[in-house]
Amino acid sequence: MSLLNPTTNSNVRINNVSVLSDNWYTLRKVVFDYRNRHGEWSTHEREAYDRGNGATILLVDWSRRTVLLTRQFRAPAYLNGHVDGMLVETAAGLLDEDDAITAIRREAIEETGYRVTDVTQVFELFMSPGSVTERIAFFVGEYSPADRHNEGGGVQAEGEDIEVLELAIDDALAQMREGQIIDGKTVLLLQWAQLNDPARKATPC
Repeated sequence: MSLLNPTTNSNVRINNVSVLSDNWYTLRKVVFDYRNRHGEWSTHEREAYDRGNGATILLVDWSRRTVLLTRQFRAPAYLNGHVDGMLVETAAGLLDEDDAITAIRREAIEETGYRVTDVTQVFELFMSPGSVTERIAFFVGEYSPADRHNEGGGVQAEGEDIEVLELAIDDALAQMREGQIIDGKTVLLLQWAQLNDPARKATPC
């Protein structure tokens, strides 16, 4: 089995895969036969954008009740009506040739400037399975002021211009509820933090 010709689903027959674009990442057109739950076969065409798999991390300081987030310009959001394209997000990036843990430690220090060693994967999700192949590993890691290694801000050679934000957990959750934080991966990790907040768990019912 290969990525371009999976064989594990007997209800799917891949007929053809063609590359439409191979500039920034790879856009492929897939023609396949699909047998529905009634046993009927039909032919379909879909486009799948392949940018590799990724990872994201929520950096949290439970003792000070803060989180580290980033803000950067996202052209697709801007083109789809976001007022200025500046999105508040958890640190994230592609795995490239690394495993997920190695990649997210790299991205954390590049984007936020904080070196984290103790990270926990909380889930792994497809974020846009109708059109994008990417699977994202979600992590949570604890940080403290002593873990700051540099200013962060991303890799300038790659055109990154990332602002580092330290927010109180309650403020971040308020921004999420008010629609100021609208990045999907960030909302999911903030909700995870809300559910797993040690202070919340310690409060008697």
